[in-house]
Amino acid sequence: MTAPLLSIRDLKVDFTTDSGSFRAVDGLSLDVPAGRTVALVGESGSGKSVTAQAILQILPKVARITGGAIRLADPSGPPGGTDIAGLKADSSRMQSLRGGRIAMIFQEPMTSLSPLHTVGDQVTEALRLHADVSADRARARAIEVFERVGFPDPKRALVTYPFELSGGLRQRAMIAMALITRPALLIADEPTTALDVTTQAQILELMRELQAETGMAMLLITHDLGVVANMADDVVVMYRGRVMEAGSRDDIFRRPGHPYLKALMRAVPRFHMEAGERLTPIREVKSAVLARKAGEPHRPDPAGPLLAIEGVRKSFTLRSGWFKGKTRTINAVNGVSLELHPGRTLGLVGESGCGKTTLSKVVMRALRPDAGTVTFDDGSGRGPRDVFALKDRELKDFRRAVQFVFQDPFSSLNPRMTVYELLTEPLRIHGVGTSDERYERAKELLDMVGLDQTSLRRYPHAFSGGQRQRLGIARALALKPRVLLCDEPVSALDVSVQAQVLNLLKDLQASLGVSYLFVSHNLAVVDYIADTIAVMCRGYIVEEAPKEALFRNPAHPYTRALLAAVPEPDLDHPLDLKLLMSDRFSDPASWPEPYRLTGGAAGTMTEIEPGHFVRVSGPMLRQAA
Repeated sequence: MTAPLLSIRDLKVDFTTDSGSFRAVDGLSLDVPAGRTVALVGESGSGKSVTAQAILQILPKVARITGGAIRLADPSGPPGGTDIAGLKADSSRMQSLRGGRIAMIFQEPMTSLSPLHTVGDQVTEALRLHADVSADRARARAIEVFERVGFPDPKRALVTYPFELSGGLRQRAMIAMALITRPALLIADEPTTALDVTTQAQILELMRELQAETGMAMLLITHDLGVVANMADDVVVMYRGRVMEAGSRDDIFRRPGHPYLKALMRAVPRFHMEAGERLTPIREVKSAVLARKAGEPHRPDPAGPLLAIEGVRKSFTLRSGWFKGKTRTINAVNGVSLELHPGRTLGLVGESGCGKTTLSKVVMRALRPDAGTVTFDDGSGRGPRDVFALKDRELKDFRRAVQFVFQDPFSSLNPRMTVYELLTEPLRIHGVGTSDERYERAKELLDMVGLDQTSLRRYPHAFSGGQRQRLGIARALALKPRVLLCDEPVSALDVSVQAQVLNLLKDLQASLGVSYLFVSHNLAVVDYIADTIAVMCRGYIVEEAPKEALFRNPAHPYTRALLAAVPEPDLDHPLDLKLLMSDRFSDPASWPEPYRLTGGAAGTMTEIEPGHFVRVSGPMLRQAA
């Protein structure tokens, strides 16, 4: 049997903090054979990323390897392989291995790429550090790699800065930097977590193709079992620093043995769930608010929609040249019309850059549209009112009635304010209640989102990602709103915490009657929480339907591509990654008739069955199958 490229035996990593020591990795053993992909799976905090940091000797200062061995097969090293655990982090030997024989793709490329240097400089630097090549040869090699990883203009990439790139292209730049040295082992730490599903599928296929070409081994760190089912040869499941289960992909998915692995699988949103079926998070969040208070008056519902968006358009003018003053216009939202009804959830899905967040900002009055109207009806009998015509008291009432839940709770919560201050700030701004009443409301809000009341004196940094998202939801509920605009509220969370937050949102809607405009790029998540789904592409709504109709009979080619791009944790439904490598499915001019949009034509929304609308440019010759 061939010796593995990487062999970890009984690895232990300890952290020493002001509050004491704890073991983040406790006796981990695994092998990564040459040319194969091993997936390291588990929730946030299970020790996956710490393991990767130990392999590269880039642990934080408070951490150290206290036991075990990390052996890497190395032609220039000793016969039994190089024991990385025995090398100093700043030794010349470790520096030659790090980035040379072992490379890594980090989770968030924007924080891993220098904003002060061009992408070309950063990628060529990686090569020149590990190979004796000239600057011209390094640039030529960088252009080859940029072309291989799918940059539309490889030569221009040399002089492009990271902030000028989309999320998908920044991740491709990270892959180019990792692969330019032709490493034997690639460590990919959550390489697609923050990407939309179509970009994720393209990155996964790219990694698989590059692995087939170069023969490199891959250690894939992820919490997404759908990605694992499509990429891994072998799987190692971690929990609190220990291996719970390990085996081939077939064994893990077809014959899971450990209760923790089974629990992870039950927490993943899936298509075709039974009516009323709930996700099962590993740790359920118990909201203390399961029904309206007996003494709290029921707010009247309007006869029509709470929110009505009619023909909204929004464009942005961008400078395309630094010195020549050239500009170009981006149509972010193109004539969007939607309705949100009381106690219901409207899911808005599409790729990054399709206009979802811009539309949400228009609804919140954070952006003024170029054309169209947004009306709000609170059921008070005054009827629908134009949101952009509201002033003074009416505007303040609207601000209370429509609240926002952000994608990244950490950046939206003031790190200098305690939880009590964060939750009561909206009440103070709007002059709601006395000091004692605000204190009671803060405790009630924590009960709503399943957090202990002792959290009131703590700061945001003391909470996990899922807990911070629950704090963001609690803050949004402080003023008893009618509508929550949820912008990718679970996209950065691992599957179990995601299940907690989705179940919590459903429970709060059932108990409080709040309505959600739920923005996401993941159709499986939207399928679980939404009643009606609108699919958005290049600023257009291309399809809208009740979720049952949309998943039973997706008509538009873009909707079908989004559905095909969601990785399911099911070996019998693999992704068609080849289909998704091209971005033609998001180009309106490349859609087949009657869906093709060319020459600025907007097409029309046509009803193909009751409540199911699809955008077409000409007559529908037949109902989409």
